[in-house]
Amino acid sequence: MFAELSPHARDLRDRLVAFMDEYIYPNEHELLTPPPEAQRWAPRPLAMALMEEAKAQGLWNLFYNHGPEGQGLSNFEYSQLCEILGRSLAAPEIFNCNAPDVGNMEILSTYGTEAQKQRWLKPLLTGEIRSCFAMTEPRVASSDATNIETEIRPDGDHYIVSGRKWWATGAPSQRCKVAIVMGKSDKSAAKHKQQSMILVPMDAPGVRVERALSVYGYEHAPLGHAEIVFDNVRVPAENILLGEGRGFEIAQGRLGPGRIHHCMRFIGLAERALEIMCQRAKSRVAFGSSLAEMGAVRQAIGQSRCDIEQMRLVTLKAAWMMDRVGNKAARNEIAIAKIVVPETAGKVIDRAIQVHGGAGLSQDFFLAEAFAETRFLRIGDGPDEVHREALARVELARLN
Repeated sequence: MFAELSPHARDLRDRLVAFMDEYIYPNEHELLTPPPEAQRWAPRPLAMALMEEAKAQGLWNLFYNHGPEGQGLSNFEYSQLCEILGRSLAAPEIFNCNAPDVGNMEILSTYGTEAQKQRWLKPLLTGEIRSCFAMTEPRVASSDATNIETEIRPDGDHYIVSGRKWWATGAPSQRCKVAIVMGKSDKSAAKHKQQSMILVPMDAPGVRVERALSVYGYEHAPLGHAEIVFDNVRVPAENILLGEGRGFEIAQGRLGPGRIHHCMRFIGLAERALEIMCQRAKSRVAFGSSLAEMGAVRQAIGQSRCDIEQMRLVTLKAAWMMDRVGNKAARNEIAIAKIVVPETAGKVIDRAIQVHGGAGLSQDFFLAEAFAETRFLRIGDGPDEVHREALARVELARLN
């Protein structure tokens, strides 16, 4: 079913592997170690230097296929590069392929005006700034986006934005300069036409990052996740995206690619977890034999290989379908990958933690933070239950 990679994609893949070996893995501990509190959300000199090196080597904006700023890869091709960079939690930012900027750049490329692209997309593509996506709210069940309470109120040639958001990834960073905010602009409209999206500069009066949020204790600095208050923020009318009432349309266009990119990265993360599980099993002795000789450990290793191959196949199929029929028509395949991959990757990583014993729970290995990341994505980008419900409706409709 799947085509071979193009020579261009194969060349990028080989160069990406070499870059990871030379720059990412040797510096991974420094890249992932939280800095002192005063510099927690500041740009990190090493990361900024590696970004410039990645850019110089043509390994920049690998996901982007809307113009010459990217590499023109298909989703299927990018998925196999994304798996490689996903082996390290530090890598996506280095190649300008990190969430939520990837999704926000997709939004601006697809739905933004020329003025919006010049002001926000261009510096995002060069890595000059970062962005965040403010949709989820603490006071309502945001898995049903019709519950969102944030108000985007027309006021002459401006809009007034008022509300409280959380889990806005990237918001704590000092480099975060713009938020894409989803809120209600017309409560009297049809249910899925009430929502709009608007670009809000982070330095606008009334924008307040109240606190950083942690995932199982990990703050994921220097980008992080945050709770933000928008207190009667006055924004020019030209900052609205696509027009009033188009928020759901934009959200569906954004979330599909974002979901599949997470799945692509998690395959690489699970592969690396399996590798170090095997290394640990072969190097540790307990009760007179190596862990690798114990049946339970061998079962864990064998099952992990099966799980990873299944994860890869559903993800590649979704990417292939997106290329063939478009994101909307491939929504079921995307949903399947979103359900299967984070949960399954978490199981592989959990087995690796178990084989590592106490070390697997510590900061000495990447496993604990990787597990937290996969657990986070079973809720982020829509909880699994929502996607299962949508798939069930499709399956039941086949009988009609």
